Amino acid sequence: MDGGHSTERGESPQDLSFEIEFFEALSRRDPADVRVLEALAQFYTRSGRLSDGLRVDRRIVKHAPDNPIAHYNLACSLALKRRRKEAVAELRRAFECGYDDISWILRDGDLNNLQGYPPFFELLAEMDEKLGRGGPWAD
Repeated sequence: MDGGHSTERGESPQDLSFEIEFFEALSRRDPADVRVLEALAQFYTRSGRLSDGLRVDRRIVKHAPDNPIAHYNLACSLALKRRRKEAVAELRRAFECGYDDISWILRDGDLNNLQGYPPFFELLAEMDEKLGRGGPWAD
């Protein structure tokens, strides 16, 4: 279960103005269409518009409060904005909703700002224990 909008941090922001305008128009027509919002959030994030991506990820969570990917993507947006405490809280919520891909969490460049943050590794250890796995962070 991977997250949805990794920015691959080495990548420079892309010109996605056409895609953004298209999905903004679709979103205005049906503001509750989560699929449209997910695409819009991804395009905002990939184009470097992190605040807009965060705003849309918050909308998605309001429309799909039990969706683990929605919470995971919100955690990624928060981490990209260096809001570590909130990011870890959203990762916890994603886990509570069923997200279980610890190996992806460790590779996801959107979460790089959480590296070295003790609550992040405490959550990973807790997830690992509940899932019955033996990750290296569980010491």
